[in-house]
Amino acid sequence: MTSHTESDTRRTAVVTGASSGIGAATARALAEQGFHVYCAARRTERVTALAEEIGGTPLTVDVTSEESVAALAEVVGERLDVLVNNAGGAFGSAPVAEADAEQWRAMYEVNVIGLMLVTRALLPALKTSGAGVICNVGSTAGRIAYEGGAGYTAAKHGTQVVTETLRLELFDQPIRVCEVAPGMVRTDEFALVRFDGDREKADAVYAGVREPLVAEDVADAIAWVVTRPPHVNIDELVIRPRAQAAQHKVHRQP
Repeated sequence: MTSHTESDTRRTAVVTGASSGIGAATARALAEQGFHVYCAARRTERVTALAEEIGGTPLTVDVTSEESVAALAEVVGERLDVLVNNAGGAFGSAPVAEADAEQWRAMYEVNVIGLMLVTRALLPALKTSGAGVICNVGSTAGRIAYEGGAGYTAAKHGTQVVTETLRLELFDQPIRVCEVAPGMVRTDEFALVRFDGDREKADAVYAGVREPLVAEDVADAIAWVVTRPPHVNIDELVIRPRAQAAQHKVHRQP
């Protein structure tokens, strides 16, 4: 683990949800680009191992907790170049008629409220940088509805709309506001968490799809978005595997 100091002239980045999947891959990608990365997530052991690997700073953070987010902002300090709001998740796949209200609340809390809390806390540091970037990790689920996905699609539509609103509100500030919206991405945990540990259901999501996206594909896109010249804003970047023409149209082979 490396501590960032005022004498360190490297650019800095915060990545939330950095303990696995897209978040961990993004932390690695930004470190390769020369950033000092604050690796933020709830699972201390995982972010500590990641930070040691990439020379970053591990931070145990629950993005839905104002106290936890305030502690994150205190460690980051007065200046920040990039914020990647990656923390999120999907829980359950029941139709609306059978929906679990607690799962819906949890999805809204992490995908929308958490994004707001972290952004609000770090905006002063992003402004101080003179060329800050906020990159919110959305989803193609934030652009279309599908059966069994109402809670998640509602939350990710929220992510998209908060991003659009921020861009309007910060139009005269030295901060770019971007969204990367992945389609089908196969990671170790996303579908498994969604289906409450049911491996068979999780594997069925990707059945027959030879090359879904992987976390590193999305991380590569995020790293590209946040390293454009300061006058270039990538409003939104939708990234899918070639096999996925649309949310409901996926090429599957036996």
